[in-house]
Amino acid sequence: MNQGLRNYLVVTGGYWSFTITDGAIRMLVVLYFHQLGYSPFEVAMLFLFYEFFGIVTNLVGGWLGARIGLNLTMHIGMAMQVIALAALTVPDAWLSVPYVMAAQALSGIAKDLNKMSAKASVKTMVENGGTSDSADSNSKLFRWVAVLTGSKNALKGSGFFIGAALLDLAGFRYALAILASMLFIVLIVTGMLLPSGVGKMKSKPKFTQVFSNIPAINWLSASRFFLFGSRDVWFVVGLPVFLYEVLHWTFTEVGAFMALWVIGYGFVQASAPKLIRRSHHGHGPGGGTARLWAFLLSLFPAGIALGLQYGWPADIVIVTGLILFGIVFAINSAVHSYLILAYSDHDKVAMNVGFYYMANAGGRLVGTIISGWAYQTQGLEGCLWWSTGFVITAWLLSYRLPEVRSDNAA
Repeated sequence: MNQGLRNYLVVTGGYWSFTITDGAIRMLVVLYFHQLGYSPFEVAMLFLFYEFFGIVTNLVGGWLGARIGLNLTMHIGMAMQVIALAALTVPDAWLSVPYVMAAQALSGIAKDLNKMSAKASVKTMVENGGTSDSADSNSKLFRWVAVLTGSKNALKGSGFFIGAALLDLAGFRYALAILASMLFIVLIVTGMLLPSGVGKMKSKPKFTQVFSNIPAINWLSASRFFLFGSRDVWFVVGLPVFLYEVLHWTFTEVGAFMALWVIGYGFVQASAPKLIRRSHHGHGPGGGTARLWAFLLSLFPAGIALGLQYGWPADIVIVTGLILFGIVFAINSAVHSYLILAYSDHDKVAMNVGFYYMANAGGRLVGTIISGWAYQTQGLEGCLWWSTGFVITAWLLSYRLPEVRSDNAA
């Protein structure tokens, strides 16, 4: 096994473990604090700092990774997540909104340090795999990114289920303690296995270099903002609260359903290179692929909203619509995850990925806030119409995305 593949597997294993805790803590916070009597908007506000500091972290994290190495920033993220999980095990009397927001801020920083580090590492690892053919490198990069991202989302879905099930079986605090212990062990193991200096630039980059001067990356980042806002505007708060309040599902049923959705979404994302390979003839996808799938995605939240407004059975409309939305959204996300690496220069990949995921976090922040407000004032249908508008905006922005040149992705 070559060194690049070995490091890829270690990074992927660490990313998987972190992702389980990220999905679990989100589901724990949404369900537990709704149970404590928080309104949907108040629950959404608990994630305000989580998403806001994700924006800051991605902006600074890419620059930091280029200076000190991506493996180190990944492990800093893991350590911060252990602290965030432990911080929420305090008695209920301590769990004020500011306190939970602060703990979620720490978790948001941790998540985006870990994600940025893992995904930016892939380009270096592909190049260490030894292929000299640029078309083969493009295709290999797309496959590796799709597998890493898709498997991560499948594990995040498992985290949703694990969080909801642990809430039912062990209670809020014991669930957090179990997750913190598991991640601490993974932190030690990956720290021993990974080499130092992955993704570290030879020259120390200036902080001003974090802002991309590549138009394609700026347009892609803007499209990513609205793409992920379109998901979180109904998925983060509106959907789980609707399932619990209106359809009267149990915590475990809500967690299991959302887990299965994210797991399926992850499998589709990992399979994206096979699903769309005929459209790019063995090469990586380009701007035209991003436009096509963004347009198709816009049809589904609008369709679900119309189904609910016409009084069709809510459970059938939501389950069917969410499955279709997830398939198309997963392909959109996989294409974007490939394009950010394909558009990036090797030496600046960490900073470009950080800038791109800053936009991703910004979309999630706006989507999360609107999710709580829109559900409280307009119901789930309102959340879905907001989602439709966000996807249409992402589609329009995709018209500025170029095709990928062979010398870009290697």
